[in-house]
Amino acid sequence: MTHFGLALQPGQSIFDQLVSAAQKAILSGELTEGQAFPSVRTLAADLKIHPNTAHKAVQYLIHERWLEMRPGIGTVVAFAPHTLGEMRRQLMRHEIAALIAEARRLGLSADELKRAIDAGWDKKAAIVEVGR
Repeated sequence: MTHFGLALQPGQSIFDQLVSAAQKAILSGELTEGQAFPSVRTLAADLKIHPNTAHKAVQYLIHERWLEMRPGIGTVVAFAPHTLGEMRRQLMRHEIAALIAEARRLGLSADELKRAIDAGWDKKAAIVEVGR
């Protein structure tokens, strides 16, 4: 059983994938405030990852206040300390950094990347309009 729809992808940091999946699950409402979060042992066993990686991800999420430790209960989803917009921007930082790195690798300029994003955004908007 994987948690929050996480299917680990080769070539990407397991830590980053786990943190991102947990954050997305919290933002989407799949995991809600006060809900129990899987233990390090459970995450490691279910995802077949090293317990140290699971521990590092959980500790990071606690440090960033996505999760909190409650004595006698365990790790739970924390009350959102930031606005939803701030949380979404924080979540996108990793994806944006990866996109910029790939664009640079391909030799795209910042303007070319922005135009590609705008074109993709407009295309997505057109798809949504047709689907209504």
